[in-house]
Parts: sequence; C-alpha cells; structure tokens
Amino acid sequence: MPRSVKFMGYRITCAKCLTICLGLTFLAGCYLAILPIQSEKLTLPKHVRYEITSKIQEKHRLAIIVPFRDRFEELLHFVPHMFKFLNRQNVPFHIFVIQQADVNRFNRASLINVGFLYTKKDYDYIVMHDVDLLPLNDNLKYEYPAFGPLHISSPETHPKYHYSTFIGGILIVKREHFEMVKGMSNNYWGWGLEDDEFYVRLKDAELTVRRPENITTGTENTFKHIHDKTYRRRDMRNCYNQRDVTRRRDRVTGLHDINYSIHSVHRLTIDDLPLTVVNVELKCNKTMTPWCRCPEPQSKPAAKKTKT
Repeated sequence: MPRSVKFMGYRITCAKCLTICLGLTFLAGCYLAILPIQSEKLTLPKHVRYEITSKIQEKHRLAIIVPFRDRFEELLHFVPHMFKFLNRQNVPFHIFVIQQADVNRFNRASLINVGFLYTKKDYDYIVMHDVDLLPLNDNLKYEYPAFGPLHISSPETHPKYHYSTFIGGILIVKREHFEMVKGMSNNYWGWGLEDDEFYVRLKDAELTVRRPENITTGTENTFKHIHDKTYRRRDMRNCYNQRDVTRRRDRVTGLHDINYSIHSVHRLTIDDLPLTVVNVELKCNKTMTPWCRCPEPQSKPAAKKTKT
C-alpha cells in the first residue's frame, strides 16, 4: 500500500505530493522568467582616472613628465586640474613628477630624459609638461602624435613666448620619435634654451612639429600660468663658457649618456588622485659643463669707517 501524508485535512499519496511540488516549482520559474531584468547603475568616482589599471586597452597610454624642484604650491593646482581636463578626453595617463634632488642647478632637459627612460616600457608617448602651465581650452587634445611631435602651447596661445620656433611649455612626443633624436641635450643647467636645441634636433630628423588647429582662444584665456616670478625667480646666470656652448647644436649628449641615480620612488595622492614622484640625483661632469654650479656672486666688503 503506497505511503501517504496528511495535508490541510486531506490525505494524499507521496506520488501526488511530488507531482504537486514539481508543478509549483515550474510555475515559480515561469513567473521569475517574465520579470524585467534590473541592473544597478555603475557610479564612477568624481575624478575618473584612466591610468595604469585602465580598461581602455586599445588606447595609447600617456606619461605626463613634469620636471620639478621646489614647486609644491603649483603641483597642488596641477594634479587636480589635469585629471579633470584629461578625463574629459578619455586619455589613459599617469603623472610622473621627476624631482631633482641634488645641489646642482636645475636641469629641465635631463629630468625629462630620466622621466622618459623611467616610463618608456609601459607608455606609448610622453608630454613634457611645465607644472605652472594649465590648459583651459578643451580643444587642446592630448592625442597620440602618430605623425610627429604635437606642441600644445603654441606661440599663438602661450601667455609669454610667441616666436615661431618656440616648442616649450607643453610638447607631446611619441616614444619612437624621442628615441630617434636621442632625447634632449644634457648641457643645459640653469634656465632656458634647452627647448630651442630640441627643436633643432627634431628639424634635423625631419620631424615636423604640429600644433592644435581651430583654437579660437588667445594668449589670455587658452592657459592659466601660475608662476609667480616675484616669489620664485628663474636661474638665468651665465658662468664659465656656458653661453657659447649652449647656443650651439649639441651632437654629443642625450638619452645614451645621461648620468643620474634614482634615490627613491613614491606613490602619492593629491585630493585622492594618484601620481608618482621620482627623486633623482643628476651627476655633473664639471670638465664638460662646469656651469652646473655657478659660483655665487661675492658681496663687496663693507667700507671701513675712518676716525676723524
């Protein structure tokens, strides 16, 4: 005799019970199947960052190289501004602050060389970027410069420099082209002229420098220049034979012979935005470039008072 169970006052067999359970399961599955599928909306952080862990694999990766020394106030403005600016362009990037940590005079070009060597394995192109020059016009595209260097801060829009061969401020170069010209000269200790020498390197390599087109803003509103010359004066001294050497094309120095050591590397955040600081000691060949340390001007001795 088949086993039975009592359910809600009725006695039913186990076979009937199994049939009822399977039927209820089938009806529940059908009901769930016709329900609309809802997905949670993905909310990205306020400052989306397309750097290092970027999922945009098909895009070229940009290393922002910032030659740096004692400019922390400007850096506090620079990092948040560049994140907002480049996130609007969906550019995969990371900021590398190459800080000179030695007693020599500032050497912007050598720091850019170090930054390139440090990043070239993981990044497809670099932008040499002054920390005190912030782009304001969204039509300034930090795009991959496939056909030649791209000078973002053109003479028509830079707040200060307007001569036709100027390529300072913000210059984008792809990895292969930077290597082709052997990087920048290491002879420029102190301020100025390293960009002019780099322009000649690009010209000798038959690389045409392009500039942004259809920019309707001008010198007053394309960039924000946050350098305070009264607070931080540029080192424009000339000593030894510096002037004669640095006004000539350098066919000797570059990526291959830069002498430096990296003291430390730090991952920092500013307003929760990540950047990498590389502390670098640049080593000077005083035979070749004795102007890496200009003698301090001697003050005149005070005149002795004579008794009358």
